[in-house]
Amino acid sequence: MNFIFKLDHRFAFKGLRAFVLASWLITGYLFVLLPAGVLAADGKTPNVIMIMSDDQGWGDVGFNGNKDIKTPHLDAMAAGGAKFDRFYAAAPLCSPTRGSCLTGRYPFRFGILAAHTGGMRVGETTIAEALKKKGYATGFFGKWHIGWVKPEEVSSRGFYSPPSHHGFDQYFATTSAVPTWDPGVTPEGWTKWGAEEGQPWKGGFPYVQDGKEVKENISGDDSRVIMDRVIPFIEANKNVRFFATVWFHAPHEPVVAGPEYKKLYEKHGKTRQNYYGCITAMDEQIGRLRKRLRELGLEKDTILFFCSDNGPADPMVKKGVASSGLFKGHKHQMYEGGVLVPACVEWPGKIKPNTKISVRCSTVDYFPTVANLVGFKFPSKDKRPIDGIDLLPVIEGKMKTRGKDLFFGYRRLVKGIDGKSIIHGDFKLMKEAKAEGRIRLYDLSRDPYEKNDLAQKMPEKVRELNERLMQIDKSCQLSRDGADYRY
Repeated sequence: MNFIFKLDHRFAFKGLRAFVLASWLITGYLFVLLPAGVLAADGKTPNVIMIMSDDQGWGDVGFNGNKDIKTPHLDAMAAGGAKFDRFYAAAPLCSPTRGSCLTGRYPFRFGILAAHTGGMRVGETTIAEALKKKGYATGFFGKWHIGWVKPEEVSSRGFYSPPSHHGFDQYFATTSAVPTWDPGVTPEGWTKWGAEEGQPWKGGFPYVQDGKEVKENISGDDSRVIMDRVIPFIEANKNVRFFATVWFHAPHEPVVAGPEYKKLYEKHGKTRQNYYGCITAMDEQIGRLRKRLRELGLEKDTILFFCSDNGPADPMVKKGVASSGLFKGHKHQMYEGGVLVPACVEWPGKIKPNTKISVRCSTVDYFPTVANLVGFKFPSKDKRPIDGIDLLPVIEGKMKTRGKDLFFGYRRLVKGIDGKSIIHGDFKLMKEAKAEGRIRLYDLSRDPYEKNDLAQKMPEKVRELNERLMQIDKSCQLSRDGADYRY
């Protein structure tokens, strides 16, 4: 019996030596030795850090042209690596997108269809679990929102499913939103969700660290509170390989900035001072992270990703504060403004500075990219669909088109909300998320801002894309109902 291991073409990376180190025939077995994955500067597979903001619009960063919001460190990160012009969240709201980042799968596959409507299933394989198999230390920091982090939390929606159930050795996490300044205190003027101004926010201690409620160092800027836990994790694992997931709360409501950050925007009104200020505070902590990586000599051994989880929040857009750029729509909508997000990636020495990427990419692409970086593969018996693509050929300019459809979804049937969308080539078919949503068709190559609905003029194209959408939706339902899980 012969065992033949073949090189997956996706492992190819500019500058690698020939991958075949040796092959020989021994007692009927043929072996071909493979590279472990794409190598960092020190000859090993890279550290991986995934950063995500919350409700930050495509136009809410300097590197996408915003002249008002100060994001010098994100701008430097984009200039030092690659900037994605067309990067999509897998859904127009947070929880579904978060699951897609970790699994490489559409949210409709793993059953988190909206916020607070489920939790990550242990049957899913996350990036953290894949990297643990490769010997990585794994840590999660920030807003989890794909399961409760406190076992005593009980609700009619969602369930206990903390990061430790999904491959993370360490975690410092909240279940969901907290104020972006003083996360344990309900801010001035806040009246939503049954909270009262000045009273404890969700009991006053929303963070859980490795199963224990955190009561120290949770005041002031929330992004700094998070980074205070990220930096020690990296320092403790500087001599091994690590994976850090850093999901900030900024600029999700309650949007509050500290005094020094408001002062940066004193010429603006109060709402902008808080919104712009908390984004700048988050940017400052990203700069702190990048600086520490360089102080530790790890920057060339680390690939650093950044994106937002969806478009800007509805109220902030209506107030004229948050920005989707020129794109139509916002969070909770299937239009481009609801799913296109700011995104960049940095890996000094591997990714050329000032790389601009116009190929459509997505949060579902993180898993296959990282898997190929480290040489992870599913067992041959595991046939689960992975919906993303490897981003490295795109970043290198070897892949000029995606070559694969993109599917988005957002469902709350209790309110009649069932939005779905597909991008095939340059055409986008969209069923609006609102009840009895209208079917629309756009040619994004000619109409990126979705001003000209072609559904009535191109019925054949509508039928073609609708069939594709239904096929993906059916495949997702099979996954969701258990086809991809072992019992």
